[in-house]
Amino acid sequence: MLGFRWIDWNLEKVAGHNVSPYEAEYVVNHAAPPYPRIIDDRKRLVWGQAQGGDYLQVIYLLDSEDEAFVIHARPLTEQEKRRLRRSLR
Repeated sequence: MLGFRWIDWNLEKVAGHNVSPYEAEYVVNHAAPPYPRIIDDRKRLVWGQAQGGDYLQVIYLLDSEDEAFVIHARPLTEQEKRRLRRSLR
């Protein structure tokens, strides 16, 4: 289980997409292969289902202490949900 670092900036960023910090953390900490996907040295992308049932995309950075710093979180589109379901079969 990853620890998370939240500041006003990323709290506002996820709230702007109606995603709570708890939902973002849940999706990251319950990622199923092929997630998380490595975007670059520190950046990771996860698609998954939050505990409440919403499907989300979360992008985070791993900081120097291996804590996750969420930089983006939003609901998946219908097309992305279908792709996720197919990838998890």
